Formats: sequence, C-alpha cells, structure tokens
Amino acid sequence: MTDRRLEGATARATVDSPVGPLTIVASDEALLGVYFADHRRRPELDDVPDVPGNAVVVATAAALARYFAGGSPVLPPMRASGTAFQQDVWHALADIPPGQTRTYAQIADAVGRPSAVRAVGAAIGANPVSILVPCHRVIGADGSITGYAGGVERKTALLALEQL
Repeated sequence: MTDRRLEGATARATVDSPVGPLTIVASDEALLGVYFADHRRRPELDDVPDVPGNAVVVATAAALARYFAGGSPVLPPMRASGTAFQQDVWHALADIPPGQTRTYAQIADAVGRPSAVRAVGAAIGANPVSILVPCHRVIGADGSITGYAGGVERKTALLALEQL
C-alpha cells in the first residue's frame, strides 16, 4: 500500500472472485476503484468505511459477477482520478473487446501518441479500476504476458477466462 488516498471515497467493500478478493471503492455517485488485496499502487483505504450496501458498490459487485460468469458487465458510473493522458489511455482500454488483446504500441497509437509506449505502460499500471477497465488485455509486442498491478498470474487467469 501507499500513502495515496482516494478523494471522495465514502464506501468500500470486499467481494470474492475467481482471482481472489477484490476491494471496491466508491463515492455515493461513482466507482473510484477496484483493487486486489496485494495490488501495486493500492491507495490507503483504512479511512474509507466498509459499506457493502452502497448502491455503487452493489452495482460494481454485480458487474464483476457478470464478468466472471462470462457476460457483459453493466458498468456503474466511474470517476477514475488521473491525468488527461491517463484518462485517454483508460478510455482506449475500455474499447478493447473481451477475448481480444492489444499491445502497448497499439494503445499508444490509439491515443495519438505513437512514441509514448512507455508512458502508456505507466498509465496502464496506474489504472484504478482493475478488470472492468481491462488493462489485462494489453500484452507485449511479442505476445508475452507482461506487467499487471495484480500480478502476471492474475493477468494470465483473466485472459484464460476470456478464452484467449
């Protein structure tokens, strides 16, 4: 964990999943994050109350359950905090269909910054909404499974779940 805090967080809850427990963090209006227990760059959440009945938490838990059941999740409103560049990268991630992958270079092209492959990698690594903003669908140029805030094993499991 780091000393980062999620501004506006009013609720959190932990749900079980096939890839381990996931902590959902929300405000009263929007999803702020989905984190693994051992997530790299996980913000400090001790001050965020455990409110499993929060409407956004409930909607996010349902979206995750639908994803893990092989369906298309209905995403709650999201408010992921990041720079304009990070937001652009995260939007490009959301455009990757289930069962498909993209390379870091393809995402850099998609955001109009073809020479910013390393910056794209950093933005992907800072994605606060694991699984639902599918950074696990980004692979190395050679097809290798590289880097994931939840660990390469989880990335491999998520890709296998999507039958890649």
